[in-house]
Amino acid sequence: MDINCTEKELFLLKKIAHAASDLQMPCYVIGGFVRDKLLSRATKDADIVCVGDGITLAHRVAERFQPKPSVAFYKTFGTASIKIDEFEIEFVGARKESYRYHSRNPEVEPGTLEEDQLRRDFTINAMAISLNGDQYGKLIDPFDGLGDLQHGIIRTPLEPAQTFSDDPLRMLRAIRFAAQLGFTIEEKTWEGICLNVERIKIISQERITEEFNKILLSKKPSVGLDLLYTSGLMHIIFPQMVDLAGAEYIDGKGHKDNFYHTLQVVDNISQHTNDLWLRWAAVLHDIGKPATKKFEKGHGWTFHGHEVVGGRMVPRIFTRLKLPQNEKMKYVRKLVELHLRPISLTKENITDSAIRRLLFDAGDDIDDLMSLCSADITSKNKFKVKRYLENFNLVRERLHEVEEKDRIRNWQPPITGEMIMEAFNLPPGRLVGEIKNAIREAILDGEIENNYDSAYGLMMKKAAEFNLQPAQ
Repeated sequence: MDINCTEKELFLLKKIAHAASDLQMPCYVIGGFVRDKLLSRATKDADIVCVGDGITLAHRVAERFQPKPSVAFYKTFGTASIKIDEFEIEFVGARKESYRYHSRNPEVEPGTLEEDQLRRDFTINAMAISLNGDQYGKLIDPFDGLGDLQHGIIRTPLEPAQTFSDDPLRMLRAIRFAAQLGFTIEEKTWEGICLNVERIKIISQERITEEFNKILLSKKPSVGLDLLYTSGLMHIIFPQMVDLAGAEYIDGKGHKDNFYHTLQVVDNISQHTNDLWLRWAAVLHDIGKPATKKFEKGHGWTFHGHEVVGGRMVPRIFTRLKLPQNEKMKYVRKLVELHLRPISLTKENITDSAIRRLLFDAGDDIDDLMSLCSADITSKNKFKVKRYLENFNLVRERLHEVEEKDRIRNWQPPITGEMIMEAFNLPPGRLVGEIKNAIREAILDGEIENNYDSAYGLMMKKAAEFNLQPAQ
């Protein structure tokens, strides 16, 4: 084998080779599996291309395993897949493609291995390993994908303009591979992307967002995000983020470039978490700044309320990008709206009341919020960063102390609305809400202890102010 495989992978490839030999059908493992093996990256799937019917080969391979795995196949596309333990194998017949200008769905007809390799997106994804006879295990690399892999280059087998016009999603894939692998996009390939950015409009939003999320989950997302911006793709797929770019100066006073600040925050948070939604919170934490930017004479640039405006923008952005409209969106919105609170606590004498309110509002997401706020400290002045982080650690200590003492995180009120209604024979309404809010505020302000007896006493006091009589 010209690639290093595990014993299990070699076992699977031998099974496929024997099944293909029975059918007298040349077959090859191609694309990402070959690339990742040459890069010593782990992989859980493999693509098999055969000169013949991929569905027939998949069924024949499945027969060689006990218990026999089920075969998922799609006659329209001529593809099939089987799963062996956690390893997924997809089968397809070699093909050649032709495209119409207004669609990324090609007209497909059977082809040779060479034609199949020619239709691949990049040279590093066009390499194949033969599973046939005397050539078993040999690398077939017509476009020097191995050389590009060794030199860290993303390059197209065909003319870039044709590759990206045919299937514009490949522009995002080029940037995603550059971000994931730390590779450079070859000059002509980069020019092909920049010339074809408008073509991205024929791609479904779901596919665009899938690639964006993969870029966001790379080790250093700023690489891919910056390429999206400089190519012009970001202007089409995520214009609100482009609005962050640039710095304006009046009377010699300017503000930082909030686009590149955001990229730094995303990189910072990515050093500590692989959570996609926490990374999204980093992307969107300052998204409200362009709408709130003002120049105040004698003071400079301000972005008052950008966290509130940004929070309101989150649902619209999630809708446009076809991101989930569920708890994930609410989580991101909460972090965007709260991201200034911990930092503001470093600039004042921290009261227990302020700490309780932050714990109450953040709930279980307090640790993620603190991580986001730490990532948001991006000054180039090392002494400034050191001072901020030291103050920030004091806030962390106080959060821990107050939580240990008062247990406000995920706090449930000792007196519920139902208990108030029952105590005074009240229907749901304003009075119930006012008594309940008074109890909550008193606990958060430290005026009463966080227990039933203290809350009950305040309930009776507030009820008397409203001339309410206990139910008989």
